[in-house]
Amino acid sequence: MTAARDLPEESAPQSPRDERALDALLHAIYGRRHYDFRGYARASLRRRLSRALTELHCQSLFDLQTKVLADDHAFGALVRLLTVPVSEMFRDPSFFLVFREQVVPELHTYPSLKLWVAGCSSGEEVYSLAIVLAEEGLLDRSLIYATDINEESLRRARTGVYPIDRMKLFSDNYFKSGGKRSLSQYYTAAYGAAVLTRSLTANVVFTDHSLATDFVFSEVEVVTCRNVMIYFDRSLQDRALGLFRDALPRRGFLGLGSKETVVFSTHAGSFSALPAREGWFRRC
Repeated sequence: MTAARDLPEESAPQSPRDERALDALLHAIYGRRHYDFRGYARASLRRRLSRALTELHCQSLFDLQTKVLADDHAFGALVRLLTVPVSEMFRDPSFFLVFREQVVPELHTYPSLKLWVAGCSSGEEVYSLAIVLAEEGLLDRSLIYATDINEESLRRARTGVYPIDRMKLFSDNYFKSGGKRSLSQYYTAAYGAAVLTRSLTANVVFTDHSLATDFVFSEVEVVTCRNVMIYFDRSLQDRALGLFRDALPRRGFLGLGSKETVVFSTHAGSFSALPAREGWFRRC
């Protein structure tokens, strides 16, 4: 679930009645649909639920609750609104430059690699990492787990098809991140879209996983979870970081978004920042 650039912000105090309605909605979704949004930051949830009320033609949170519990299509639309599926290839190029220059050399020492992209959204970060691994001679011995709770985002990620007008931005990011070729070598343009080459995802497993309710499924050498935890409250942030700690061996790598850190977490002692920082940490 990769978040958009709009960061959560404080909203006006809510009445007890509004809070009860929001709690009832979140608990009902968890109880009936088994999706847990109870640990998401309230200010962000309120903004997105306001949009959901408009898009799903509901007058109140009670009406929304009734609709999404009964209508699979409406529930899918709500999940898409709440999980903020927006990303771009090589977003924050310095993050990928540090990956290429400081993380990859150590990954070369492993006979095989596993990476976990948590909250992969529509797949742009997965393809970005795969391109770096391919250029550094590591992709063939790597397995990438790409997870999200948004089924529509996972479907888009599997297809690897993006609007052609986004490729200029993606190409600019790619070169700033230390790209060694032309990004056009990794896609075919057709009918206003760019189709990423299938070889990039030959060793990628796209699957559903919730940081709120699920557990670690494999030991991995690298975890990236970028611009996701900014939408979590402190408790859910701690849960997610605990999962990453458990998934990583000693000296494994964790990559977070530019507005995210482990510093204030109960798991802060399990990680140290890389010298260049840029969102990269190492399991102690």
